[in-house]
Amino acid sequence: MVKVRLENDKIERAAYILKAVSQSTRLAVIDLLDQVDELTVSQLCDAVSCEQSLVSHHLTDMRAKGILKVRRDGKNMYYSLNDKNITNILRCITECKTGV
Repeated sequence: MVKVRLENDKIERAAYILKAVSQSTRLAVIDLLDQVDELTVSQLCDAVSCEQSLVSHHLTDMRAKGILKVRRDGKNMYYSLNDKNITNILRCITECKTGV
């Protein structure tokens, strides 16, 4: 029998990312930014129907964890995905057939 073992650091990184996005508003933001390259905080608030303070909190945390990047243009902050590969993870989860 052959055992395949993932490297511990890869497992830790995967857990870190999954924890960072394990909230519906954060998943909605990631999905939106997968469809549109970048959006302002106001645009994201409108799209996810949440208050600006809550969306800003999520954006700040995801940016600190390396999931999002930000670009300032005057008064506007434009958010985008730091690495679009994160959407592959989400696609796998949402398309998974668990029999539930």
